[in-house]
This record gives sequence, C-alpha cells and structure tokens, in this order.
Amino acid sequence: MKKIVFTNEAPAAIGPYSQAVRRGSLLFCSGQIPLDPKSGEIVSGDIATQTRRVLDNIAAVLRAEGLTFDNVVKTTIFLTDLRDFQTVNEVYSSYFKEQPPARSTVQVSALPKGAKVEIEVIAAAEEAEQTAYDTSG
Repeated sequence: MKKIVFTNEAPAAIGPYSQAVRRGSLLFCSGQIPLDPKSGEIVSGDIATQTRRVLDNIAAVLRAEGLTFDNVVKTTIFLTDLRDFQTVNEVYSSYFKEQPPARSTVQVSALPKGAKVEIEVIAAAEEAEQTAYDTSG
C-alpha cells in the first residue's frame, strides 16, 4: 500500500502529483524546484542559492518521514545549463557529505516557473533486522 507524503515545510505541488510517495521502506520524492515554501515563488539568486533552496525543500520532505540525506540512495539533477554543473556539485556535496547516493545529471531545455535546477530523490528507510527461523520441523 502506498502512502502519500505531504509537509507544509516544503512547497505544495504545482500540479497533479504528490510531494512524495512511500511504499514500504522506499520514499520516492517528486522533483523539487527552488520554490519558497511560504510564498510559492522561485527564490531569487544564482544557481547556488537555487540549489540550496531545492535541497532544503527535499530535506523537509525527508524529515516528514523521519529520514535524512543519509537515507537517499538515488538522485536525479535536471539543469537548464550544464555550465552550472560545478557550482551545483559544490552545494550538493555539502548536503551529501559521506557515502553519496547514485546520481544522474542531465541538461533540459526548461524547468517549471523558470527554475534553473530541479532535483528528485529516492530514499530508503533502515529496515529492521529480521531473523530467519527454520520452521521445517
């Protein structure tokens, strides 16, 4: 069964989708653009400012499920200009300090509301250890 995840600490969806969906131990987070959660507007500033806002929005969605960036196993970064790649990497690495997740980065022609960056993530909650028992007799 899937669980729809929503938090007021991240921007509300601007279309027919959920901020995130949880299925078992996996959390699938929709792409976040640099929207201010309160105003719903794109934050002003350069690519570093926009990337920080995106990652802060993602942190809020993760927190809603008791998770952190340590739980993220895969990210996809969408950039409108690959020349921003290095700057985005610098900001990104400050959020993923150890054991960074798998990642794809692609350039796209445009993003919603004129954003320069969008990031989506998949996170995995820690699974409780299970002990196997031989019940064959």
